Amino acid sequence: MASEHRHVALLPSGLVFGVAAQRDLLSAAASAGINVPAACRNGVCELCEARLRAGRALNTRNQQTIEVGERLMMCRSIALTDLELEISAVMAAGNNQPGKFQAKVVEVRSISHDVYRVELQLPRRRELSFHAGQYLSVNLPDAEPCYFSIASSPSARNIELHIQATPEWVSAQKVIDALTSGGEVTLELPHGKACLASAPAKPLLLVAAGTGFAQMKSLVDYLRETSYDQPVKLYWGVRRHEDMYLRALAQQWQEEWPRFTFLPVVGDDEDNDWAGHHDQLVRAVLASGMDWSSVEVHASGSPTMVYTLMDALVEAGLPESAFFSDVLEYAPRA
Repeated sequence: MASEHRHVALLPSGLVFGVAAQRDLLSAAASAGINVPAACRNGVCELCEARLRAGRALNTRNQQTIEVGERLMMCRSIALTDLELEISAVMAAGNNQPGKFQAKVVEVRSISHDVYRVELQLPRRRELSFHAGQYLSVNLPDAEPCYFSIASSPSARNIELHIQATPEWVSAQKVIDALTSGGEVTLELPHGKACLASAPAKPLLLVAAGTGFAQMKSLVDYLRETSYDQPVKLYWGVRRHEDMYLRALAQQWQEEWPRFTFLPVVGDDEDNDWAGHHDQLVRAVLASGMDWSSVEVHASGSPTMVYTLMDALVEAGLPESAFFSDVLEYAPRA
């Protein structure tokens, strides 16, 4: 008897997902967290077009078999065997080519004493593809690009940023001033390789310091949209209670998502001593009792925090290949 579960490999990205019999390929890819461009879901818009490179599929619109070399619409196709599909619109983690976009400023709102939530709208949102956990640059005239993590899921209609700014931080404050007064801004995105192109097969540990929470929000929003069924733990470290600007949101995730655990680490909590260099946050993560040989870690914060955490976890048994942070790319060790 033929297997009721097929495997589908996407080229050139190398991403693989499973699909049950009679389920369309587009829905199965979405459940695995793979972002395939789509709009109409009835085979008309052709955004989810792929070419069959191996295996056999069925066109559910006309019930005809699709053979190797022929094109198919993933929303209107089911797998009759294991498949290989060529679809250039789906990229592996970090392989999306950055481009420049004009974005409309929808909202700039203060959400703490020094953090602003920024919402940006792109006129042709479907032309932009990025992965959960990537970041962008805001490009102002006569100024160096300023980089910020994207806080929204790749499926979100608008782009969300969390920008920490005070008058002492000249570059960030200049961005906030420009966004508040201007109708449009130039963005370059996406950037970053520490991201998710599909839902991982391992339990996930997320570690953020300060506004590093923005990257973690993108990952959590994305995973909640998929059929991800592994445990997720989020550690968020800040120096003071008021720095944890979206604590209520993280607590809401924990209440609504049984697989999710939120562990705040605050420097001025009773009996806690914020020793500097994020040692307290690292100690809390090490005390989690996780099996470091079978977990994936994503970290966002200062280079000091990230490297301190990575060294401690690798020493505890985490494979270095299971540790992801943009710091490893933009601030590599000498």
